[in-house]
Amino acid sequence: MNDRISREELVKIYDIEISFFDSLEESGLLQVEHENETKYLRYDDLSAFEKFSNWHYDLDVNLPGLEIIHQLLTKLENLQNENKKLSRYIIIDDE
Repeated sequence: MNDRISREELVKIYDIEISFFDSLEESGLLQVEHENETKYLRYDDLSAFEKFSNWHYDLDVNLPGLEIIHQLLTKLENLQNENKKLSRYIIIDDE
């Protein structure tokens, strides 16, 4: 179980409100595991949590803003991946 961290530990380490963490979960921005009344975040999702926390606390972005930024960045990443695939196809087709 070392591949995750509890919500309580995150709140303490990052000095955030529990309600902010819960809001991220409720909005679907974070995928949280539940075990024995304790919520856990996988270490794989820690970088996303840190981004959301930084945007919220350092840049004063509210939850709807975080959702929009996340959606736009996800779309941008998908478009970049699609562009790479198409570029490889064009290069192969030209040869």
